[in-house]
Amino acid sequence: MSYRWFLGYGLLDEIPHFATVSYAFCKRFPEELSSEIFEHILNKALNNRMVDPSIVFIDGTHIKASANKKKFQKERVAQAARIYSEQLRQEVNAEREKLGKGPIEDEDDEEGTKGGGTKEQTISTTDPDSGMFVKGEHERQFAYEAHTACDKRGYVLGVEVTAGNVHDSVAWDGLYDKISRRFAVEFVAMDAGYKTPWIAKKTLEDGKIPILPYTRYKGKKEGYKPWEYTYDPVKDEYICPQGERLRHTTTDRSGKRSYRSTPGRCRSCPCKGKCGANEKGQKLLTTHIWQEYLDLVEALRKTERGKEIYAMRKETIERVFADAKEKHAMRYTHHRGLAAVTRWVRLKYAAMNLKKMAIWSWNNSFFRYILTIFNPIYAKSPGFSS
Repeated sequence: MSYRWFLGYGLLDEIPHFATVSYAFCKRFPEELSSEIFEHILNKALNNRMVDPSIVFIDGTHIKASANKKKFQKERVAQAARIYSEQLRQEVNAEREKLGKGPIEDEDDEEGTKGGGTKEQTISTTDPDSGMFVKGEHERQFAYEAHTACDKRGYVLGVEVTAGNVHDSVAWDGLYDKISRRFAVEFVAMDAGYKTPWIAKKTLEDGKIPILPYTRYKGKKEGYKPWEYTYDPVKDEYICPQGERLRHTTTDRSGKRSYRSTPGRCRSCPCKGKCGANEKGQKLLTTHIWQEYLDLVEALRKTERGKEIYAMRKETIERVFADAKEKHAMRYTHHRGLAAVTRWVRLKYAAMNLKKMAIWSWNNSFFRYILTIFNPIYAKSPGFSS
């Protein structure tokens, strides 16, 4: 009865079918309408100063696709090249030239075009745009992933929908570029999936401060750790805990620098087993060409401000995902195709932003009403009527 009264329908009036709105958005309305609705609501929030984009939180959540996980086929698909691949290749070749090595050229795929090669993927025959996602340890399902950015008040600022098997760091560039171009962002808080050299480098060079979590060391526990080696920037060498120097010998295609020790000096070292040297007595230590950016990110993580901002994730981006799945049915989707799912997700977030605006407006007007009761002078102020 409350819904009928709110919508203006009488007790005996026939109400529209529940699928009318979803059918209209899928079949009748143009594709750009969902973006216009989302932007219109977000602009309303910006104009009323409800959004604070100084701190942006970025993360992704999976949405189960409307596809049978038993109906699939294996296909060789083109692997998209990384956005930063050309810049990385130029910096790698500059280092290799200093070391007297030959330049690295772009790899050609099977069709002779420049790109990231090919790889075998599991493609759904029901919804080919979705991707196979491994949930937990054993369960596998087709899904989409909504890469989302929100501010510290929980307003969704942008979303990028991809297949469920696309890594967070791959879809990050498109979402980050949209957010950074539109808003004055100071801090960017992200999960461990975004802790890559490229993301650290790009955010720092853009004048923004990335806040990333601690990641556990995955090497051997009994050997020397990478941070136990001392770096000499003058000679571009590492010094092991026993005082032996490791020379910079080469830099490979992926940006990994290789530092090697002299076998004749390390062959008789009593700590050869602990440092992980090979049978000839040579120790190999690898770091990334953009390792200094990751070191700076690690230093920012340990600051009080960094700890405070990262702790806000559970109140912001995690709350957005929880509300979307519990209150707005975003655990799974009945739509098929990347374009349809993107429109559907964008409308969900638009509704969530609109709901936040309504709650904020109600609380603000109720607070001002209470003030007029205890302080009538406030009701005569110029800003009260607005």
